[in-house]
Amino acid sequence: MAQHQFQTEVSRLLHLIIHSLYSNREIFLRELVSNASDALDKLKYLTVADDAYKSISFDPRIDISFHKDEKAGASTITIADNGIGMNEADLTDSLGTIARSGTRSFLDKLAADAKKDSNLIGQFGVGFYSAFMVADKIEVISRKAGEEAAWKWTSDGKDGYDIESAQRDTQGSTVILYLTEEGTEYANRWSIEDIIKRYSNHVAFPIFLTYDEKEYDDKGKEKGSKTKTDRINSGTAIWRRSKSELKDEDYNEFYKQLGHDTEEPLFYVHTKAEGTLEYSTLFYVSKKAPFDMYNADYKPGVKLYVKRVFITDDDKELMPTWLRFVRGVIDSEDLPLNVSREILQQNKVLLNIKNGSVKKLLGEFKTLSDNSASSEAAKEKWETFIAQYNRPLKEGLYQDFANREAILELVRFKSTTTDGWVSLADYVSRMKSDQKHIYYITGGDEKTLKASPLLEAYTAKGIEVLIMDDEIDDIIIPSVGRYKRPGAVEGESQEFELKAVNRAGADEELGEKKDKAAEKESKPILEKLKKALGDRVKDVKLSRRLHDSPSCIVADENDPTMQMAQMLKAMGQTEMPDIKPILEVNGDHPIVVGLRDVEDENRIADVAGVLLDQALLVEGIKIKDPADFVKRLNRLLVK
Repeated sequence: MAQHQFQTEVSRLLHLIIHSLYSNREIFLRELVSNASDALDKLKYLTVADDAYKSISFDPRIDISFHKDEKAGASTITIADNGIGMNEADLTDSLGTIARSGTRSFLDKLAADAKKDSNLIGQFGVGFYSAFMVADKIEVISRKAGEEAAWKWTSDGKDGYDIESAQRDTQGSTVILYLTEEGTEYANRWSIEDIIKRYSNHVAFPIFLTYDEKEYDDKGKEKGSKTKTDRINSGTAIWRRSKSELKDEDYNEFYKQLGHDTEEPLFYVHTKAEGTLEYSTLFYVSKKAPFDMYNADYKPGVKLYVKRVFITDDDKELMPTWLRFVRGVIDSEDLPLNVSREILQQNKVLLNIKNGSVKKLLGEFKTLSDNSASSEAAKEKWETFIAQYNRPLKEGLYQDFANREAILELVRFKSTTTDGWVSLADYVSRMKSDQKHIYYITGGDEKTLKASPLLEAYTAKGIEVLIMDDEIDDIIIPSVGRYKRPGAVEGESQEFELKAVNRAGADEELGEKKDKAAEKESKPILEKLKKALGDRVKDVKLSRRLHDSPSCIVADENDPTMQMAQMLKAMGQTEMPDIKPILEVNGDHPIVVGLRDVEDENRIADVAGVLLDQALLVEGIKIKDPADFVKRLNRLLVK
């Protein structure tokens, strides 16, 4: 017998599961059945696609049984399958370690609140360990398909686990749970059948429950018992069934099993295409975004089947990256069963299914948006969708040029004039009659942006500005460039350029041209400031966007903004040269006016440095030398 220690994160996970989680314990059975189904899926595929496995007799099934000993207090539940199985190395890799990068996030969420609902377990891909909520000892006896040796993994969920050789007649795995006192409530026919029907009724393989049924004589007196085995799930592929024969409850229960969730989905989209291509799809959008949505190694949410044969659930080519939050199934009639991952990436059939699925989902998102004005419930559903998925939709603007116009109608922004979310169509409908551009500001958080001096003149003239406080806006929105008004009537402007107010040249619509006399009068001051600042700035100009503030910074039209430069450096582009901002000053402000007759270069340098640094600070940009800023400010305060 070989003894092993758990990986550190597994030990932490098990401690939290055993000592902290208590709500919804019943999901342990859902998770173990889901694992068994995955094992059957994998073997089913190999028996079709791999010559080495075609000789294996494969009659897929999942068997559940229980034993309840009231006197001894020893109760067990057993879940067995004849799927792909595991060898010694697989048992160590699968049950002794957790390779998923999301495990730490899962642990952090649980550690932050010991009462977190246990449905988090399945969402984070560590479902097997949920069994320790009801068991103080677990045995796994497994034999890998194509191998003769079988192995037994045993653990009490504390320090480690043992692996030893064992006997098993066929390939597959048997999981035996030695139940705790609290876990014994599930060791009965009615509890098991109820859990399976609620969570796993749509598993594609038959699930059988073996139990002892009591027999009675004609006087109603118990005379013995008989062992019976009944199938307890329907086993039909829900995506293959007609929409007319399905209810919301059917879709919702399948989602809970597919998405390891106890909540209902936000909505679902079921499609059956017939014609040149034949395929079925069933997609779900969760009420909460997947925990790993922003991880580079996110787990895809869509499974691929061919003629109901499972092919893969980890191919990121099945959906565009920006739709990685979608969960569901694609089942094709036109792909070969032995299709490989390399073929999938270049397959025209799959590409057409993918394109059709994207358009179907976009249509559903648009319907969700259009219906948001019809009722409070519809409005709440749409706002939930935007709150969770607005950012990946924005990524679609950058990644999916073919669908950019449709996506552009869906993304939402904050605004200087309206609470809540604003669409570009909303903005255009409120534009002033002589306004030619859509204005926006990018940078830090919403509060900082709304207080930016850059907005002063726009606010004074009643021009709405979109607040784009997502760090990716600086990259994505310039790539969009223009917004085309849908359904514009003849004589109306069709397209509007999107202009960032924190860029030079965006102030053209702020009124009359600059007063030449004022420019001439301010020229010496601008020259003094530019000389004092040297290579810290690209230029110093007179501003027409400032009313109350003395200064602001803008980016040259051909340069990245300061915020974008900081983000690029944080992403590892350390060789990137420093971006020099353009400093704009308010020629009417007392601080600026006060420099007209000043010849003291030290004082001019102090004022120039403070004007630049405060303009950076108010935009949420870290200044390079805070100590120097404080010294300059102190010197000015005593003069």
